[in-house]
Amino acid sequence: MATPSTSSDASSSNQPQKKYNLRNPLPLSAPQEQEVKQLYYKRVRAHCAPEIKAFAECAVNRTVTATWVCRQQRLTMNSCMLAHATREEEDRAREEWFATYEDRRRARDEDLARVEKRREEVIRMMREDERKQQQAQGR
Repeated sequence: MATPSTSSDASSSNQPQKKYNLRNPLPLSAPQEQEVKQLYYKRVRAHCAPEIKAFAECAVNRTVTATWVCRQQRLTMNSCMLAHATREEEDRAREEWFATYEDRRRARDEDLARVEKRREEVIRMMREDERKQQQAQGR
């Protein structure tokens, strides 16, 4: 009689890696949601780059006076950002975040592997130094 664990092990090995459903994603943690928001704001700012640039150029070397001197540029910039800051744009940012999840995970794993390799190298060098110091003291 076959045990359930052996039959499930065989079927699980045939399954492809887990893919994320971009339309109905899993709940994200707070830091992950923050990453999605940053991507969302970046996308909105990219849509309105000329308007933002025009306001920034007007506001150069101004402090309080920028409020009324650059009023037209500010209103243009704000209306552009409001027009592009939609739920659909946020959904696109979320989809982009999920689409690049594996790339970010792979890069993070590579970084951790490099750090671990360097840590082992430093430990090896420290042990060699300790061994050399012990040999020098023993002579």
